[in-house]
Amino acid sequence: MSLKQRADRQGMPCQDPRVRRHNFQEVALGYTKEQAMEEAGRCLQCKKPKCREGCPVEVLIPDFIQAVAEGDLAKAAVLLKEKNALPAICGRVCPQESQCEAKCIVGIKSEPVAIGRLERFVADWEMRQGAPCPEQAPRKGKKVAVVGAGPAGLTCAADLAKLGYEVTIFEALHTAGGVLMYGIPEFRLPKDIVEQEIDNLRKLGVEMQFNSVVGKATNVHELLANGYEAVFLGTGAGLPNFMGIPGENLCGVFSANEFLTRTNLMKGYCFPEFQTPVKVGRKVAVLGAGNVAMDAARTALRLGAEEVHIIYRRSEKEMPARAEEIEHAHEEGVQFQLLTSPVEIIGDENGWVKAMKCVRFELGEPDASGRRSPVAIPGSEYIMDIDTVIVSIGTGPNPLATKSVSDLELNRKGNIVADEDGRTSIPGVFAGGDIVTGAATVILAMGAGKKSARAIDEYVMAKAAEKAI
Repeated sequence: MSLKQRADRQGMPCQDPRVRRHNFQEVALGYTKEQAMEEAGRCLQCKKPKCREGCPVEVLIPDFIQAVAEGDLAKAAVLLKEKNALPAICGRVCPQESQCEAKCIVGIKSEPVAIGRLERFVADWEMRQGAPCPEQAPRKGKKVAVVGAGPAGLTCAADLAKLGYEVTIFEALHTAGGVLMYGIPEFRLPKDIVEQEIDNLRKLGVEMQFNSVVGKATNVHELLANGYEAVFLGTGAGLPNFMGIPGENLCGVFSANEFLTRTNLMKGYCFPEFQTPVKVGRKVAVLGAGNVAMDAARTALRLGAEEVHIIYRRSEKEMPARAEEIEHAHEEGVQFQLLTSPVEIIGDENGWVKAMKCVRFELGEPDASGRRSPVAIPGSEYIMDIDTVIVSIGTGPNPLATKSVSDLELNRKGNIVADEDGRTSIPGVFAGGDIVTGAATVILAMGAGKKSARAIDEYVMAKAAEKAI
């Protein structure tokens, strides 16, 4: 079959938008085995697969897809998990369209192979069968500490455990997962999926210590002095940014981090089963247009808001959110106020949000990122009736672990300075994910954790060789 003649890409079955906007069940329903095999059959099995170049965790993409096409799902799962410790998660939240699928040769004349959807299908199939424990290298008798149980830390820990290290994860919260648990909503990433993936790390022998705040109870130097050969810092970017406009301290103004954490981690979406209600007004404004903003907007709808507005100062073309998330938000009834930005949040006599003053913009010349810069239109101010505001304009690095160590080099934004393999200014201390790059994607954090695991192994083995001389 020629490239031009290859079958159309298999669509993803989803809940009806009119139904799903009122529940927290997963929106995307997943492929059947027949759909997965049909989709896998679209792969050209290139001799030099460019898709792998686009995968931060180096998944053996053509290999596992070939196994799916042949109906050998057990083999597909082994091939997939050889490189990826969290495939069921990546298959749901990884931006494949800008990574592996962007390099797919089939995508030149047709839609690219649905690599992410196939990844999800295989991982879910294996979970239903009961995932076997991955093979481990012989125990080295050496310990490594991982700070933070988010995507970077979990990946680093899994790879080190497979290499034979005794790994302990120190997590500040009461559960593992980081942004996977507190940030991404249930309807996009079910928490039982995250918990099953994390259980696989326990099967590898990874120990997890919760409610352990490194930077308060201990610091990296103390960890290194207490038997750990190396430390990996994967503490993420959990410090929310605000716009600095009047009224941001009013009741009814949330950061997206707080709003989503209350809803997801504290089970606000399960009220009254869980006594953790989240107050959402009738008219909600979400400031920003990234994936987190879409998550917040779609969550607000499900919590009972009558209207939810995305407020963004550029056009839809410049939105940083995934196209799929924007499409789902449109389908569910989220309204988009584009080329618009707030200049003041207005409160009532009791200190609660009642309105927002906005100004309209037009697009001028491109900025440093290549996006056209918004320019305010004089005299375009207007008032929106709003009673809840959710600010989703990015996050900064978590300062707890970093500020407790004076010799750890940071950049001007407070991110850890590390090389491409995660080495920091302190020998034996490595870092990766959002604490280094700033807020980015789950898969890029996982890629950083994988690189650091390799570098940690090299560092520890070199140090052991020196001692043996």
